[in-house]
Amino acid sequence: MSISIYHNPRCSKSRQTLQLLQEQGIEPEVREYLKDVPTADELKQVLAALNISPRELLRVKEAEYKEAGLDNPELDDAAIIKAMTQHPKLIERPIVINGDRARIGRPPEAVLEILA
Repeated sequence: MSISIYHNPRCSKSRQTLQLLQEQGIEPEVREYLKDVPTADELKQVLAALNISPRELLRVKEAEYKEAGLDNPELDDAAIIKAMTQHPKLIERPIVINGDRARIGRPPEAVLEILA
């Protein structure tokens, strides 16, 4: 079982989710996505695994959200994904990926659904 986590060590939910995985006996591949920024194609794969739209993966309270004009409903998915690759801070976290399934760890226990 190859499990990975898009992780931000400064985020309490991300730390809690990582700890929860470890308590389940899982040592996931940890990707600090702020340093190792996902490509547009990688984000598309994650979005497909999450079964959500790019807009649903945005952190709307970040300053970059307003600065980049991402509140504009006219923006298409490609523009939103591009913004997330340019400003990875905009990507909701943490994301746990298990094969073709993924969950956002909010709350951390949500990721347990994809571990079975």
